[in-house]
Amino acid sequence: MFIQSVLVSLLGGFICLDRIVLQSMIARPVIAAPLIGLFLGDAYSGLLIGALIELFWIDRLPIGTFVPPNDSLTAILIAASSILSTQAIGHNLREIMTFSILIYIPIGFVGQKMDIFYNRLNDRLSKGALRCAEKSDINGIAVRHLLSPVLYFFFSFFLILCFLYPGISLTLFLFPHFSPSILKALNLIFLFFPLLGISVAMNTIHLRGMVPVFCGIFLLITTILEVVHAL
Repeated sequence: MFIQSVLVSLLGGFICLDRIVLQSMIARPVIAAPLIGLFLGDAYSGLLIGALIELFWIDRLPIGTFVPPNDSLTAILIAASSILSTQAIGHNLREIMTFSILIYIPIGFVGQKMDIFYNRLNDRLSKGALRCAEKSDINGIAVRHLLSPVLYFFFSFFLILCFLYPGISLTLFLFPHFSPSILKALNLIFLFFPLLGISVAMNTIHLRGMVPVFCGIFLLITTILEVVHAL
């Protein structure tokens, strides 16, 4: 399990680089979580988690100096923890997914603090590069330019690893001791999450065009299928 956590952390670190390097939307939850799911053999669960997290914070836009919660880290952690824990336990996918969302949602704000710290560090690197330019130090400029994405990768990697393995261990320890009533409550909360995501999407539809509509329709259909399956 630890080796898998390390591999997921490495992949997650590379995915998070897209937030500052290419910015090709690969780091968006609706893409990042399915990629983690595909890597772990359960792309559907990753897609469901990615759509949920995408909608939860779709109204937090990086406008001006505002740094939104790091939804990429959150989606990667939830997807990896849910899939790996379910593979270890063998059942209770929806309950485990709900539990993972509840324990990892706050990590988005931890990632937000990481991004703020990184931005300040990046400012120092930029000023250092300017000083190197004044001295015609090409190597110094190149080092500071390359150091920026390397630092962000290691920040993301260690943050994912520090929370993923303990989270999986906690899940594997607690779930055998959960009573049927707790499992039923988690199952009901699982059905509530899509409704919450859809409500956020409907509230921000004028901001993000068709993205929340697509995710909202996907989650609505998923909810209907889950209810029909339960009946």
